[in-house]
Amino acid sequence: MPEQRTIETEDDGIRLDRWFKRHFPALTHGRLEKLLRKGEVRLDGKRADSSTRLASGQVMRLPPQVIHDKVELKPKPVVATTRKLEDNILYMDKHLFVLNKPSGLATQGGSGLTEHVDGMLDQLVFEKAIRPKLVHRLDKDTSGVLIIARTAQAAAGLSRDLAARDTSKIYWALVKGTPPQKRGIIKGALAKEGTRGANERMAMVDDDEDGAKFALTEYAVMGTASTEMTWVAAKPVTGRTHQIRVHLASIGTPIMGDFKYGGVDVRGKGGIPDRLHLHARSIDLHRPDGERLKVTAPLPPHMEKSWKLLGFDPEDKRDPFPVLKPAAKKKRPRR
Repeated sequence: MPEQRTIETEDDGIRLDRWFKRHFPALTHGRLEKLLRKGEVRLDGKRADSSTRLASGQVMRLPPQVIHDKVELKPKPVVATTRKLEDNILYMDKHLFVLNKPSGLATQGGSGLTEHVDGMLDQLVFEKAIRPKLVHRLDKDTSGVLIIARTAQAAAGLSRDLAARDTSKIYWALVKGTPPQKRGIIKGALAKEGTRGANERMAMVDDDEDGAKFALTEYAVMGTASTEMTWVAAKPVTGRTHQIRVHLASIGTPIMGDFKYGGVDVRGKGGIPDRLHLHARSIDLHRPDGERLKVTAPLPPHMEKSWKLLGFDPEDKRDPFPVLKPAAKKKRPRR
């Protein structure tokens, strides 16, 4: 006998073929297309195709051969790790997690990487039957706020917001030297130079060069330690690979510990650790339910040590990019 299945909230917005892949992995795409053509699979009593977007509350008619088909699923490789992502949760609701990603932990897998956030997301399934999804990434040695979607609908919405620049991210960095202005904007197209992985490198290029992608970063000086080092807040308007690292180096202030773009000059001195000093401090975004959410991540241990050595406040709550109000016009005296 055919069976009726109601589309759950977690599946709202996904394609019909992806819904079947998630819930009936034994059904091949070819067999699904045949069932759709014959009208044996129906949505709300009507014919549908594999690209149809589903909405929660709709009813899917399933023929018996779909319900009783079996498949032997290969077990996913277990990521050997003692880390617990749960320990790094800053915020969670039914739509998303916000993690404080540790420095040194990669976001995604790659050549030679056996431990990464993406490979550990099964730890965050909890009461849901759906594996969480990454919606953006941080460099391996960059710490701080990382958004993880708990549903396909949330992943799609958060990805759209990131692409539309409706999400504001602020980073803290310790740089060598002092920027030319207290607050400024760095514009410079970026293009890949070298291979992916550990050897991946970006370079500033002319806007019309092949592979060039427009990039813009705002920055603000938060504190200085003589002329040796400066605490800088950076706000990437675009989201290119290594954008903040390349842009800050381009104005003569490479990030401490960033040997890829700063060379030997960014080695730690006077107790400053020899590690990348770049931290995704906060994120301000729309939750899938429409409310705004702002989350702040505490500094990693090596940066907290540097902040205290230099006399900076690791709990500083100043807004580095306040909206400047236009100057009031002076009233002309009456004659």
